[in-house]
Amino acid sequence: MQVMPHEPEIKPHQPLSDKIARDLEKIMDIEVTKKSYQRAPILALVPIAVLAQLSILQTRAADTSAPSPTPITKAAEATTVSSSQQLQPFYLDEQLANRLNKVIDEAIEQKRIVGTVVMVAQDGRVVYKRAAGLANRENKKPMMQDSIFRLASMSKTVVSAAALKLIEEGKLTLNDPVTKFLPDFRPKLADGSSPTIQISQLLSHTSGLGYGFSEKKDGPYHQARVSDGLDQPGLAMAENMKRLASVPLLSPPGSKWCYSLSIDVLGAVLEKAANSSLSEIVRSKVTAPLAMNDTDFSLPSAKRKRLTTPYYDNPAKDKTGLAPLPMQALQLVAFDGGCFSFVPDRLFNEKSYPSGGAGLSGTAEDYLKLLEAIRTADKKLLSADSFNQMKTSQIGKLSISPGGDWGFTYGSAVLLNAKPERGPHNAGTLQWGGAYGHHWFVDPTARLSVVELTNTTVEGMSGPFSKDIAKAVYGSKQ
Repeated sequence: MQVMPHEPEIKPHQPLSDKIARDLEKIMDIEVTKKSYQRAPILALVPIAVLAQLSILQTRAADTSAPSPTPITKAAEATTVSSSQQLQPFYLDEQLANRLNKVIDEAIEQKRIVGTVVMVAQDGRVVYKRAAGLANRENKKPMMQDSIFRLASMSKTVVSAAALKLIEEGKLTLNDPVTKFLPDFRPKLADGSSPTIQISQLLSHTSGLGYGFSEKKDGPYHQARVSDGLDQPGLAMAENMKRLASVPLLSPPGSKWCYSLSIDVLGAVLEKAANSSLSEIVRSKVTAPLAMNDTDFSLPSAKRKRLTTPYYDNPAKDKTGLAPLPMQALQLVAFDGGCFSFVPDRLFNEKSYPSGGAGLSGTAEDYLKLLEAIRTADKKLLSADSFNQMKTSQIGKLSISPGGDWGFTYGSAVLLNAKPERGPHNAGTLQWGGAYGHHWFVDPTARLSVVELTNTTVEGMSGPFSKDIAKAVYGSKQ
């Protein structure tokens, strides 16, 4: 189901006064020309002066000489936004806004989340942007549209894109063995043999590796003190690779899909292949080309005031409706039979290795730029072949879900079989999330990119909130 009609009615374009153009630039974070303005159906919550002079905003200019819409990936370069504007929600579709606002407001009122930033883009234009709730509840600090979040596993898509860029440049190949770059990384199977793990198997999570959070507290990853990239501040990459290599593989490489530390290993490989730090690789290959200016493995002191405080679901919330709890210095959070181990201050320790699978921090606006680059196959990031690998399943007949409905690309899950009773997404939809409380999806058929960041785990990642956001975007009652 699509949010808007594919071919809206075309109206004659109207010239914009200088004042209207300036007002639109302020509220929309984009450049506006006087010749024409392009939009999705309804503009809500904008200055009255704008609405008074623009009785209808145009979707497409009647003359073919009109400039094309400003790409999302250039939005941050257009203008500097004030703090008051970071609080101002922006809507282009009133019905969409009503549905999303209802979901967000209810989640905050019901104390399921503390705060969130939600952004929706269709056809390359932001149609919804809102910050709601609190970035820090104890200090009553409001959530802002430029609030910075610990991205956790949303880092994987970024690092995967960087890897594909290095492959395009000939620094490594998909068929290279990991040992070509990490000679000592030779984890064994239960029978004592040490199989070859290929770069492609790291990207697709078919390497045979696993995650500590998914095993019991006395499991081999815990016994070896392997970090999932969310804790143990100051731990060096080489040491974590050594610990990980000491743990038996869960399965022969290529035989099963298993969510894992593969992208952390990939990060170590990329550093050797490019003879550079993972932070610099990501910056030069992904975040700089897309103007993702707030996304990095470290956080400068000047930006720390924008960092959100992390919370976790109150274990008693189902019985008492208690609010989420603030994370402590070391916070264990039960999840799906296992347990996440969070140390939020890991981000501030310069000696912490850059976890390719969990170490980035960033903003909703930054991440939307990446999603749109993937959706549109933006050639300034990757080639068409690389984007195809990020948008189609790379695990053959394997599946990441019961029933085989979801496959896995080089960077995210991909919906293979759309079933309305299981959700509103179209086949080909990409999605993933982050353990600190995030979720995103890209629906190429509906021309949609959606990012939802919260400071509340696990509700914001895999709880009803993320599912309700998706339903609201599509207008689905399923």
